[in-house]
Amino acid sequence: MKRYDAIVVGGGVNGLTTAACLGKSGRKVVLLEKNDTVGGLASTEQFADGYKSNTVIDSVPWINERVISELELESHGLRFTSSNSGVTTPAGSGKVLTLNSNSHETVRSIAQFSQSDAHKWPAFCNKIAMLTDFLEPLYGMTPLPIPELDLSTFLSMKPMLAPYRKHGRKALVELLRILPMCMLELLDEWFESEPLRGTLAAAGIRHMNQGPMAVGTAFVFLHNHMGAGGSIRPVNFIDGGTEKLVSALESSAKSYGVELLTGSEVKNITVDDGTAVGVTLKNGEEVESHCVVSALDPKTTFQGLVGNDRLSPQFSRRIKNIKMRGATARVHYALKELPNFDGLHEELLKGIVSISPSLSYIEKASDASKYGRISEEPWMEFTVPSLREESFAPTGKHVLSATVQYAPYHLRGTDWQSARHELGSCVTDVMEKYAPGFRNLIEHQEVLTPQDLESKYGLKEGNLNQGEMMLDQFFFMRPTIDSAQYLTPVGNLYLCGAATHPGGGLHCTNGHNAANEIIKHFQSV
Repeated sequence: MKRYDAIVVGGGVNGLTTAACLGKSGRKVVLLEKNDTVGGLASTEQFADGYKSNTVIDSVPWINERVISELELESHGLRFTSSNSGVTTPAGSGKVLTLNSNSHETVRSIAQFSQSDAHKWPAFCNKIAMLTDFLEPLYGMTPLPIPELDLSTFLSMKPMLAPYRKHGRKALVELLRILPMCMLELLDEWFESEPLRGTLAAAGIRHMNQGPMAVGTAFVFLHNHMGAGGSIRPVNFIDGGTEKLVSALESSAKSYGVELLTGSEVKNITVDDGTAVGVTLKNGEEVESHCVVSALDPKTTFQGLVGNDRLSPQFSRRIKNIKMRGATARVHYALKELPNFDGLHEELLKGIVSISPSLSYIEKASDASKYGRISEEPWMEFTVPSLREESFAPTGKHVLSATVQYAPYHLRGTDWQSARHELGSCVTDVMEKYAPGFRNLIEHQEVLTPQDLESKYGLKEGNLNQGEMMLDQFFFMRPTIDSAQYLTPVGNLYLCGAATHPGGGLHCTNGHNAANEIIKHFQSV
């Protein structure tokens, strides 16, 4: 029987980060992934003959700088592309709104629609930078163990003093005022032009089953601007596709002696006297370890791999009550040639195009999901990765990948096997509206429903964040109040996935934070 210091279950970016950090600390680590390749949501795969796509996520707004530095990811091949095209929203009559890292260009673009909004833009950027300054140190620390607070716990909050000294008490009060806001309320205080309001509102609902009028979507907006340095709607593409982030993490982990075993599905986590002592694989093989780290979502981890019979009724109830409610789908197109989008030249198509002409458009799209229906006019963002990566499509042809909302996991009166074609048709109809003739360019279309995301990546209800990113599932309540410190009520069983603080994305912070807690545990025994 093989024995390790740590077993990491799940080979997404957080699982890889945790494994690499533990390996670097000198521990003997094995990572077990059920699929034939690691990567999870950061995978880049062929979806049609000659065509590749970033399967789930195209842009990586930010990656934890400490992870990049400590794991030397740049020396393992991680690079970002130099595209400066940002996010573009078609506004009709050939006019487009473009937000990018060049503030002067952005102000000129906004001025097409409102001089008042253009004048306010720099102040808005400064406000968001100030608010994320407060959140940044919070994201890098372990949540407080409420209600078991002591002096050492309060001292761990010391990093929060720096932004407090920099911005003052009024700024902290402003953060507390804005966090529970909906995007409608936040934008009502600043802007009047609908293309701008829609483009900003989209950042508050991305990968959510909520509309921009839902409480707490302003917090999601701030979450999606962490590490952006005041840049609004940041767009960062990884050179070679998101798989290059995976390959850099994989290479780093292997350099520290981590064993990566793909095609190794875990059947259950072995618990002895309330403590995790190893795992059993689907093939019957048993592996022992001092601790087990799950990068999977809590429901899969506890209800599936541990078993409710080994949990207290209170903890079991809290796991059951975690809100998932996925409503995001992906649609990939293999195209004969580049579509002709009104007002969108090739350079803009290298960035992200947001179909969000107004805040009310997004809210209307979200209404359908409340009743278990697919939005007939969905909100979507798409990119044409083949303009940046020649290897993604045959010469002269292109790939277009769209993130689509709202496509609720729980449909009413039908199922996803029947509704798959409906979703694909709705997305194509929207594309045809903005690029007449688009339908005639399609050689192949792949639709990934929330149910597909669940079956392929183990995401309960297809939720890309392993649990909704709302204030009632944030910081010391993520994923539950008694497992928010990465260690769970099952001894020596840790969580490191997106379900933990600070939430979803490919930023790798969850895995880094969890590894630090596990290393402290090793040092104390």
